[in-house]
Amino acid sequence: MSTPGTLYIVATPLGNLGDLSRRAGEVLAKVPVVAAEDTRRTRGLLSHLGARPTLLSFHAHSGENRLDGLLDILRSGRDVALVSDAGTPSVSDPGTDLVAEARTAGIPVVPIPGPSAVATALSAAGLPADRYLFLGFIPRKGKLRSRLLSRAAVEEWSVVFFEAPPRLLALLEDLIPLTGPGRTAVVGRELTKMHEEIRAGTLGELADYYSAVPPRGELTVVLGGTGEPAAEPDRTEDAVEQATTLLAEGLSRREVVQRLTQSLGLPRNEAYKLVMELP
Repeated sequence: MSTPGTLYIVATPLGNLGDLSRRAGEVLAKVPVVAAEDTRRTRGLLSHLGARPTLLSFHAHSGENRLDGLLDILRSGRDVALVSDAGTPSVSDPGTDLVAEARTAGIPVVPIPGPSAVATALSAAGLPADRYLFLGFIPRKGKLRSRLLSRAAVEEWSVVFFEAPPRLLALLEDLIPLTGPGRTAVVGRELTKMHEEIRAGTLGELADYYSAVPPRGELTVVLGGTGEPAAEPDRTEDAVEQATTLLAEGLSRREVVQRLTQSLGLPRNEAYKLVMELP
């Protein structure tokens, strides 16, 4: 049985080619296969390096066949470099699946660190970055979007989003009712590129600006935190609903108390009191 190849996780520039590390360049120049989120963008980078590996697309819609194919290449003993459109792979892209499967298969995984849009935006935002919440691209609509925005609004620490230009204004406007128009935020646009713009202001100011000047390019948004721990959610309504359902299914009150402590994390005495007070 042949020794498996190595999966390299290679961070590439956000825009400025000068940000590519020497180590990343050496890996991309020597590996026989590069798996890229967008082969057109990566081909330009490889051309800059004078590298000519086999270039395979690997993105969110590639499917299991491409994933299995890359694993077969690695099992055969050939190295593969995974790159995203820009920045560090496996952050808001499908690289996580490949890394997880490679580890399960006993294939060596070696990170080649470098540029990250998250770290770049935080470093220039002027907002606390010792702790932060990263939400990436959030859904355009639905319950998950509402839940994530509500979470962001009450988060103690800075919150980082990725967003597409046509959706930036909706993000800002949807946050305002939850945080108030005065919450500080920073929009990083085209980071490290020729038309880089880092604009700070309140959500209200930023919404006004981008409604008049539609953004272009890649965007990273940093929302200032509240600076205070979020209040514990009131779980009473959920507990009553769940307990009522379980009692109707024939469970004993003791069993319902146990279920509530497990599913909702309620203290036993609180769950006991709630269940015993139900008709």
